[in-house]
Amino acid sequence: MTGRRQTSLLAYVMTAAAGASLLTGCGVLPGTTGGSREPVTVMTWAPDQTRATNMPGMPAMAQAFARWVNSQGGIDGHELRVLTCNEHNTSAGAAACARRAVRENAVAVVGSYSQNGRAFMAPLEAAGIPYIGGYGISEDEFTSPLSYPVNGGQASLIAGHGMQLASSCRTVSLVRPDTLAGDKLPELLNSGLRKASHRGAVDIPAVEDAAEYTEQAARAREKAGERNGCVTAVLGERTQTFFDSFRRLPAQDGDGSDGTDGKGSRDGNGSGSASDDGSDQKGAVRISSVLGSVGQPVIDRTGGAHSPFEGAFVTGWYPEAADKSWGPMRKVIQEHAFADNRVDPADAGVQTTWIAYTVLKKVVESLDADKVTADRIAHALDRGERIDTGGLTPVLRWKYDDLLGAPGFPRIVNHEVTFQVVRKGQLVAQKPGFVDVGETVLSAP
Repeated sequence: MTGRRQTSLLAYVMTAAAGASLLTGCGVLPGTTGGSREPVTVMTWAPDQTRATNMPGMPAMAQAFARWVNSQGGIDGHELRVLTCNEHNTSAGAAACARRAVRENAVAVVGSYSQNGRAFMAPLEAAGIPYIGGYGISEDEFTSPLSYPVNGGQASLIAGHGMQLASSCRTVSLVRPDTLAGDKLPELLNSGLRKASHRGAVDIPAVEDAAEYTEQAARAREKAGERNGCVTAVLGERTQTFFDSFRRLPAQDGDGSDGTDGKGSRDGNGSGSASDDGSDQKGAVRISSVLGSVGQPVIDRTGGAHSPFEGAFVTGWYPEAADKSWGPMRKVIQEHAFADNRVDPADAGVQTTWIAYTVLKKVVESLDADKVTADRIAHALDRGERIDTGGLTPVLRWKYDDLLGAPGFPRIVNHEVTFQVVRKGQLVAQKPGFVDVGETVLSAP
């Protein structure tokens, strides 16, 4: 065999071997990471295509984040591998996702949504897997020693919402899910209302996945009264359905209208129009909610400036969507998820996932290790690793001294919220900056 033929054969064998290694996953594809450091595998779960709340943007944001960091060489040289799971809004689905995370050796569950905390935390705790930046909807996220929440959950939102409404609403009707989690909302709202010596809200439980809420809407409007009353609905994805039923109620005696103004547009409260600060100029019933039940995507879908939510008060965890602090997230979405309509930068789930993965990135970088494990991540967070989220939250830290220690919510470390209002179809700040609701949450029974 001549030297030329030997060289040709050797080149062929090397090319074939390289192709085989790529097919088996042993090689490094262009744009991904290489080197000796092991990949970091995590999971993000959320419900999708269910009759109740759906959060498809959260796993989609996680995948976009992974594409971004891997295009930059990974997290401190580690390729980020994101597993996603649909937890179906059921305890069985949540438990199945958690077991899969254990089975596939995930080192953390990051930026996820589930109301079924008991179902998913037990498998994670048994395997020592930290739960970083859950949406904040289940109580277990604020009690498990392996949970590291990035916001104050529903507790902070509802308590803060009471503070937001106290100065503007004479009477408040609260429509909330008839669930165990929903049962805690009235006292949290009342703890905020009491800050202004306000009487408690009228509690109106409702089925979480109903097709319409005419009966609850009529009762809520009646109990709110005709002057300076407020109707608050916290029903997740079904909040839009509730307020659709609310705006269709027959006009109250003395309204002299069918709920529209002279130009045929609605203000979301059945009569009159909303002023720039979100208050109703005629003093009729106003509407309000919290982020997650109402957000910019919902307002856009329901008519923007002519939405039923125009003039509504909304309490959120983070700065308004137009705030410059969201610039890095928007850039990542534009470059790595621009064609994915599930990833809306104004969605609270997407925002929470971005912050949760920011925490993961900074913790992995702080370890500076070839191998990242669940134990190492949890230990770094427990020993007080400080996480700067670029102004999206206060600096986050989960040492014992940083925990709020509120009954039922001891793991809260971020107890600040933002007061917003829907103005000309946009959620904007009603009050600049963050409002600390820690003492209010502590005062709730």
